[in-house]
Amino acid sequence: MTTVHDIPADLMIQSLSAKLEADKIVQQPEWSAFVKTGVHRERIPVQDNWWAIRSAAVLRKVTIKGPIGVNRLAQEFGGPKDRGVKPNAAASGSRKIIRTILQQLESEGLLETRKSPGGNVNLGKVVSSKGQSYVDAVAHESRAEAEARYPGLENY
Repeated sequence: MTTVHDIPADLMIQSLSAKLEADKIVQQPEWSAFVKTGVHRERIPVQDNWWAIRSAAVLRKVTIKGPIGVNRLAQEFGGPKDRGVKPNAAASGSRKIIRTILQQLESEGLLETRKSPGGNVNLGKVVSSKGQSYVDAVAHESRAEAEARYPGLENY
């Protein structure tokens, strides 16, 4: 069976965002038309479906790197902040956007919270069994396109 690890990131995110939009799993909030995706950005996103693309990227990262929290995901989606004549500095992405996406994915049952054995410490988000099968199904559907674009992939 094809998994998320077998498909290149660009194809996986593209296919997953289309599937998330078609299934109406994530909805773009009203305020998202006015926000930047981090302090290192100068302008708001220009793509109409940027919320679905970011949701797909977050779901893919949680699937691969989970358990992972909002802080670490914000660092993953950050970038260099232009500080004028001073050297660039690392800046993290918007935590509000990531937190809202995680809440939407968790409410649909694709993600769940991992607790410590004692149950009092939150270790981060992990993909649920429903979410794993959802992501693997999307990966299986996009396998043919991945093999067409990257001919050496059929060896794996």
